[in-house]
Amino acid sequence: MAEEVIVRFNGVSFEYGANTKILDEVNFSIRKNSKITFMGQNGAGKSTIFQLIAGTLQAESGRISIADNITIAIAKQVIEYDYMDLTIREFFQKSFKEKVYDIDPKIDTVLDAVNLKADHDKIIKSFSGGQQARLLLASALIQDSDLLLLDEPTNNLDKEGIKHLTKFLIDFKKTVVVISHDADFLNAFTEGVLYLDSYTKKVQWYQGDYYDVLEQVATQLEKDASKNARLSKAIIDKKEKANYFANKGGRLRLLAKRMREAAEDMEENKAESRKDDKTIRQFIIPVQEDVGGEIINITSLSIMKKHKPTNVKVNVSLYKNKHVLISGPNGIGKSTLLESLVHKTAKGATIGSSVVVGYYKQDFSTLNFNETVYQMMNKVAGGIDEQTLRSTAAGFLITADLLKTKIKNLSEGQKGLASLMKLVLLKPGLLILDEPTNHINFRHLPVIAQALDEYKGAMILVSHVPEFVSQIRIDEEIDLTKFL
Repeated sequence: MAEEVIVRFNGVSFEYGANTKILDEVNFSIRKNSKITFMGQNGAGKSTIFQLIAGTLQAESGRISIADNITIAIAKQVIEYDYMDLTIREFFQKSFKEKVYDIDPKIDTVLDAVNLKADHDKIIKSFSGGQQARLLLASALIQDSDLLLLDEPTNNLDKEGIKHLTKFLIDFKKTVVVISHDADFLNAFTEGVLYLDSYTKKVQWYQGDYYDVLEQVATQLEKDASKNARLSKAIIDKKEKANYFANKGGRLRLLAKRMREAAEDMEENKAESRKDDKTIRQFIIPVQEDVGGEIINITSLSIMKKHKPTNVKVNVSLYKNKHVLISGPNGIGKSTLLESLVHKTAKGATIGSSVVVGYYKQDFSTLNFNETVYQMMNKVAGGIDEQTLRSTAAGFLITADLLKTKIKNLSEGQKGLASLMKLVLLKPGLLILDEPTNHINFRHLPVIAQALDEYKGAMILVSHVPEFVSQIRIDEEIDLTKFL
């Protein structure tokens, strides 16, 4: 017996402003106790659908029906900036509309569920990106809701974190809907995929896991292409005959008119080819030309050992075309280390005075969120000509409309692409990348990996995605785990 429907979208449309349509008469339903994946291109509007389900946004038209007495919790992609100075206790209290007394035992239970141990008086901003990802999940779990909405929950998680989350979702007894670009993670628990097409603005339902979806989409594309080819041939034939009969005059003109109408009907019956799922163009990150010799020298690093900063000795010397991977578990201090290198506050590291440093930060705070994408590009590139600017942006799927958009209004995935584009324009001598796969559509990852593999400058990379790292030339690995 099929479970009851707890969420139903019936002809739902939504747009941001007057010209940015996100959903166009969307129809889909979610059944009780199902485990569903939401997929689609970066910026398509998946997070918007979550907000519509939760009621923080309202549809322009159509109806969203939520079953009676259903409670909903969302684990967002990132912790809000205003929450960064809260303690853990204050952060979890924000998950409830009313004050919860004796909240500490509840916090301990959900922290244990996400495999994180922490003092309840610890400040949120003191946690690593991976630890913050666990806190986001825990903040949704503490509400004990009927429907759990997880927005990119694997971002910043290390291998153990993803393994723990996967097991939790497999064992989870209630309804869960997950937005993710991590196919292997999704395939461990997904029963079906809701796919938001960024071209048609509609949602399609697919049975099975993501690889099943790929097969179904490929089959449908083949059928659509075959159908369109047949129709195109018939349309040309009808038009040629219509022109022939029209020139004959008399009653044959009426026949010509009917043939033209038939050709128009055939045009309307052509299948709409999927135009989303675009992949960014192949690109290179140009290296700074006037840099030579030793680019960075590192003799010691600061890591977190038993919750305390500890200096450890290393011997790292980077010249052009040398790539280093820094690995280690969440919370060991990788992001803090990269930040200190960029700002030249790391006591055991020296960067050449003339070296241009390109920094990809996992929270995208190297971008000015109040600038438009166009303003950012102009500032970094220093008067780039209009044609080159627009061509570069198009390669990263930044359309003319998005060029005018403030960076704070981009999706997280689009901010990631904008950050990569900034590196291309900057032409750095030293590239420092902190989790460059976060929020990025998996279709783009091989292109990004190739660009990093071919980068001719010095590079320091942090990434928890082995498949991504395996595609990049790594000359040396610094595994911080050995210092614990």
